[in-house]
Amino acid sequence: MISYFLDKSVNEIVLPERFTFPFYYEPHPLAKIAAAELQHYLETQTELDHNFGLNAGEEGAAIGKMFGVLVVQDTGKRLGYLSAFSGKLAGSNDHPKFVPPVFDMLAEDGFFLKELEVISSINARVKEITSDEYYQRLNLDIERLSAESLREISALKEQLKSNKENRKKLREKLKNSLSREEYDIAEGQLVKQSLCDKHQLRTITNKWESLLGDIRTRLAQFEVNIEALKNERKERSAALQQQLFDQYVFLNKDGKNKSLQEIFSLTPFGKPPSAAGECAMPKLLQYAFKSGYKPIAMAEFWWGAAPKSEVRKHKHFYPACTGKCKPILAHMLEGMPVDENPLLHAPKETGKLEIVYEDESFVVVNKPAGLRSVPGVNIQDSVYARLKHILGDTEPLIIHRLDMDTSGLLVVAKTREAHKQIQRQFLQRTVSKRYTALLSKVIDQSEGEIDLPLITDFLNRPRQLVCFESGKKSVTKWKVIQRYESMTRVDFWPLTGRSHQLRMHSAHELGLNAPIVGDDLYGTASERMYLHAAYLEFTHPGNKEKVSFEAECGF
Repeated sequence: MISYFLDKSVNEIVLPERFTFPFYYEPHPLAKIAAAELQHYLETQTELDHNFGLNAGEEGAAIGKMFGVLVVQDTGKRLGYLSAFSGKLAGSNDHPKFVPPVFDMLAEDGFFLKELEVISSINARVKEITSDEYYQRLNLDIERLSAESLREISALKEQLKSNKENRKKLREKLKNSLSREEYDIAEGQLVKQSLCDKHQLRTITNKWESLLGDIRTRLAQFEVNIEALKNERKERSAALQQQLFDQYVFLNKDGKNKSLQEIFSLTPFGKPPSAAGECAMPKLLQYAFKSGYKPIAMAEFWWGAAPKSEVRKHKHFYPACTGKCKPILAHMLEGMPVDENPLLHAPKETGKLEIVYEDESFVVVNKPAGLRSVPGVNIQDSVYARLKHILGDTEPLIIHRLDMDTSGLLVVAKTREAHKQIQRQFLQRTVSKRYTALLSKVIDQSEGEIDLPLITDFLNRPRQLVCFESGKKSVTKWKVIQRYESMTRVDFWPLTGRSHQLRMHSAHELGLNAPIVGDDLYGTASERMYLHAAYLEFTHPGNKEKVSFEAECGF
């Protein structure tokens, strides 16, 4: 299962002092070599019956995959690496090049497939009942007759209402033209008409209730069976899921075991998310600990076509996911020296915070890349902290934010009234904003508009997803400013203000399919992310006149 490095020169590479921090890293040279060897295997292999979406005309749906490599030392201190994929590959867990899953739910004669067969038979029974011709005809009858009854009863009620109004008018007329005795006789006739109308309504209503009740009774015989089957399916699925959670047991270097349920019991959700434990990195560490190998470094990369919702680039390295893997890896890496999380420390140099404009209502600053808009849990340095120091007794009131790696213009209120008025303009989208960005490839078109709805990837924050069902509307206008040999400078006008909107609209294949240079979430990290808030225009909260501010991007 272990692949020893083909190039013996790897023995000259200095081993890292600590294991890779899985959620933000630059791959170690050994991990890069391992990944390159695995990628060469994927390019040349012929035994995997899986369509990665790289070649036109392949059969089956195109499904890209996350692969992982784990550099290890075997029991004889010899360097090699382990390979894994997330989920299943070609519908199977069993591939000789890759480590096995933590628990193989697809094992023959295993409880999972047996119980899945039972659940499938329940599904088949539900489908059989709902496909029954008599059941379908009853449903059509109840729908048709219910509509017909409503029409007939409504029409009769309208007629009876008209009859009542006519009787009322007639009474008023008869009061003035008949004697007392004659009026009483006429009134008696009108009362009889009223009672006749009520009897007619009751008769029609009873007729329909009887007819529809008979059909509902016959339908209920089917519905009781369907509901019983669905309840059994739900109970069996829940029990099977719990049984799976108990089977996924993870090791750490000290041989300590923890089940999936135990690991996730202290998380906000209290239970594992779907497919937890099926990612590449837990598989790799599990196999290494079981085999007595020492983990040295890791890396994960995407291979193949990107899913429609995410930004994934072929051969690009990505961190481990947070929602599914972070709690698992916290246990598996316990007691191991691991690189520090670089996001917990402010960059050594973030540049000067330039004040572009200031009056009694607000201040406009030009934020350098690498500086937070507001303090974080571990990092205090921010626009807020620096302005608080500069303004003394005046509390800076943050109205909007820029990502830490984005440079450019921020307006900060100095009074609550100014904060309220300017923030309202942001919420009502009357603030004009222009950003400048450097994109990682040449864009052929000259300008356009991107409309891709976005939603937070709750299992992998702060990443965003494209979701046409529940995503929030996100619209960006753009225009090419200059083309270079392998990059393009563009101006963006965001018409909405979603989190990571410009980054996603740049990187996603349905957008410009060109990540912003230096975007470490959706592209490739660099010395900085080349995105700059260059222009702001809004109404002054004091004199109500339009004010505008501009700051050159410097790239």
